[in-house]
Amino acid sequence: MTDDTRPKAPPMPLDTKHCREVDPVRTLALERRILLKIDESETSAFTTDEQRMFTVFFELAQEYDSRRDFYTACVLLPYLFFAQECRLYLRTGPRAWKLARCHSLPAQLPQTEPPAHSALVGEGWFIPIRGRHDTGELMGFTPADGVIGWLEMVGGADLDEHAKLFYEKFANRIGFQLHNRRARAKNTEHLAFIQNLVEDIGHNVIVPNMIFKLFFNRLKGSVLALEQMVLSAPEETPGEFLAGLDFLQARLRAQYEEINRHYEQTSLFLETLLRRRHFEEGRYVLEKRMVNLRKQVVEPQVERYRPRMEDRGIHIDMSMGGIPDLPVYLMADLGLISQVYANLFSNAVKYTQPITTPEGSSAKFMAYGLSIEHDAFGPGRDGVKLNVFTTGPVVAEQDRPGLFEPGFRCANTCEEHGTGHGLAFVRQVVDLHGGTAGYEPAPLGNNFYIMLPLEEAREG
Repeated sequence: MTDDTRPKAPPMPLDTKHCREVDPVRTLALERRILLKIDESETSAFTTDEQRMFTVFFELAQEYDSRRDFYTACVLLPYLFFAQECRLYLRTGPRAWKLARCHSLPAQLPQTEPPAHSALVGEGWFIPIRGRHDTGELMGFTPADGVIGWLEMVGGADLDEHAKLFYEKFANRIGFQLHNRRARAKNTEHLAFIQNLVEDIGHNVIVPNMIFKLFFNRLKGSVLALEQMVLSAPEETPGEFLAGLDFLQARLRAQYEEINRHYEQTSLFLETLLRRRHFEEGRYVLEKRMVNLRKQVVEPQVERYRPRMEDRGIHIDMSMGGIPDLPVYLMADLGLISQVYANLFSNAVKYTQPITTPEGSSAKFMAYGLSIEHDAFGPGRDGVKLNVFTTGPVVAEQDRPGLFEPGFRCANTCEEHGTGHGLAFVRQVVDLHGGTAGYEPAPLGNNFYIMLPLEEAREG
């Protein structure tokens, strides 16, 4: 196909939360800030050469990566444009600072730290350089008064007020660029650390975890051997002894199966969440394959969380139909989708509360199910909806918009331990699969759901 005949991709569904600013307070604050900047630019009335120097400085800051060249540019530009000699001083610690670049060395360095405001010190006009509010985090210490350095204009006593204002604006631009350079350097350090961490995870976590499979196989062999001993016991073996032995092997088998299920799910999550490509690409990377939704995703999580629900008196209700025996296959990342369900079931354990039914009886249960939603993603684009319902008070209306936001927790969840990350992870993974995640209040409680496009699934 040529470019003219190639099918055009349809636009993504309209989401007003992302495509327009719906917070009038934020909009008004930004509007006021823009108008203030316009007023400042009109008041300053910088000359053409002064504006050109700002432009050249910005372009050079983008062009040169090294600090050495950047420092030189900071003192060279005023000299080449206006024959103004200057010196650049930078903090190196909470109580330490140094002369970083100059045209000529001063006869004597300042004996005390320059002030945190523009002022004449000796023969120089010292202008403080400030970064952003979080520059201290990048520097490893909190700079006093937010000052990360100074720009000294040599012969500053001869500067008029307009020149002082111009060089103050120049110092502000230096501070902004210094912050960006420190941020880039810190990001480079973080990336190097992450690369080393990935190697350590593979060597010290994933590989040793795989060895546990060998131990479980040996344990399974011992359980089977014990079972065979019971079956092949001599006829003269006392019945009471055989009954005790049979009870012991049955109990060991049940414990083995529970531990092995936990190991398999933990291994799946470890290998998925610590996948090397996540770290290399800086995002979750899907590795899709055909997945049996009921057998590979839902049932393992039901069995995993069933004991914890029983401990809390939570009944697993099948009124939603569960996941039907007719298998539904999805092209999905098994580990990440399994983690989505694990997060929903974990929340069910923590937040299911007893309610009084319309008949007047007390009930405390969770339910899960599946339904096919026609045109869920547009005309002719059906979806498969997976529900996890829990009894209890419905989420307050004012809390609902933040349910899937990172770090958000409802006001009534403070008694339960949590980070507010679980539902944010759910939405992120479901979004990557081209689906949606959401919440619905119900007469007896709360329903959390995920919706995946049915064109990526098949029944049968």
